[in-house]
Amino acid sequence: MLPAAYATPVAVVFVVGGLLACFAGYRLFRFVLGIYGFIFGAAITTSIMGASGTVALIVAAIVGGLVGALLMVAAYFLGVGLLGAGLAALGLNAAWHAFRHTEPPTVILVVVAALGALGALSVVRYVVIFGTALAGSWTTLIGSMALAGNQVSAFKRATPHAATDILVVYPLNPLPPSWWVYVVWLGLALAGILVQLATTSKLAGAKKAAKK
Repeated sequence: MLPAAYATPVAVVFVVGGLLACFAGYRLFRFVLGIYGFIFGAAITTSIMGASGTVALIVAAIVGGLVGALLMVAAYFLGVGLLGAGLAALGLNAAWHAFRHTEPPTVILVVVAALGALGALSVVRYVVIFGTALAGSWTTLIGSMALAGNQVSAFKRATPHAATDILVVYPLNPLPPSWWVYVVWLGLALAGILVQLATTSKLAGAKKAAKK
């Protein structure tokens, strides 16, 4: 939760961070982990606090965000596992909402997230590329729609008629169930995957050539 007046800056952070993750997630993985750690840390701490005063929410967001970023950057391989778990949870949420229009059962969500984490640790490079591209395109789409004035579920207002409006920011919330949303999301993700595969292959080739 944040004061609604900060919706635009938060949306800009989503767009910029999402683009970096989508097209340079593997090369900037620690930085990307820091961005997403900050976003999730801020979301968790402000949600725990509830609809408090403006200053308290901002301080909580900054402190929680910094703690989340430090934890994610420090725990690199844990971050890879969490990325796999988050990606699995994101995919399950999207699929469940697309077909059943409800939240997935907690037990299934936990099992899928655990399987995603184990799978991520077994093939780190490709999971990082695919995971950052999918997560980055999702974050970019959410931020872009918020900037365009579309009140997506991740940027919904908790008290639309109150004097002090509160913005609820939850990046795993599903986007509106329109077919074009998923086409744009997957299309942008595919572009990010191709760019990352190309750039990381060139980087690996340059390193091998330098060693010879």
